Order: sequence, then structure tokens, then C-alpha cells
Amino acid sequence: MNKGGKTIGGLLIFAVIAIMPFLYNMGKADAKPQINTDTPVIRELGATQCIESTAFMRENHMQLLLEWRDAVVREGKTTYTNSQGEQFEMSLQNTCLNCHNDTPETVYYTAETASLGDNQFCYSCHNYAAVEPDCWACHTGPREAEK
Repeated sequence: MNKGGKTIGGLLIFAVIAIMPFLYNMGKADAKPQINTDTPVIRELGATQCIESTAFMRENHMQLLLEWRDAVVREGKTTYTNSQGEQFEMSLQNTCLNCHNDTPETVYYTAETASLGDNQFCYSCHNYAAVEPDCWACHTGPREAEK
């Protein structure tokens, strides 16, 4: 009844199979998304500075949007003052997406436009991070409003 050799052999085979995906991908970095900051609106403005610094927006954009939502819906505030003292309208559609869109046709990201994927500003990073943006559960774009 000595099955120690088979047990150890089975465990080794299992361990090799379990770590194969990691070994296969070792040293291969996933390509980071290329963000298009050369949109028609940004070209028109002549400025590439967002409402806050790039580092701040990369780390805190969702918290900022949630703060905006609470301030607008619960407190009736509509103006955001950034760290440089500049003021902006607290609006995803009118402030953020005014600049952050590649073409007028893809300004509003819905389930239908999500299939366009990486050429859209929001989805390029959200797909890379495997995060589903849920903005459009509440917000509607003009094409949806026309229906």
C-alpha cells in the first residue's frame, strides 16, 4: 500500500500544470493603452492640461467623479475649483467628455459603442485594467435621447 511515489509524482505534475501560464507569460508585458490627447476639442483649445494633473487624474478620477455626483445631486453645487484655482462645471458629459472623445460619433460610451474598444478614450484604459465603466447606467448620450 505504498503510494508515496505516485502521490508525489501527481503533485509535481499538478504544480507544473498550475504554474505553466505564469512561466509562459514571464517577461511579456501587456502593452499599455495609447491615450489619444490629440482630439479636435483639445486642438481647438490649444491646451493639454486637464482639470487636474495627469498623475492625479490617473489615480483619482473615479473618486473625483463620485464627489462631483454627490455635490451636484445632493448639495446642488455645480462648480468645481481645481488645485490651481480654476473653475469647471461638474459634468461628466459637458466637461470631461467635451475634450476626452476621439470623434463626435463616439462621445458617448454605451454597450453598442463599447465594441469599438481601444480607440475610445475611456475604454482604452478601462479595458486594459479590466474595469467596467458604469457611467452610462445613469447618463444618456444625445443619440439615446433622440430615440
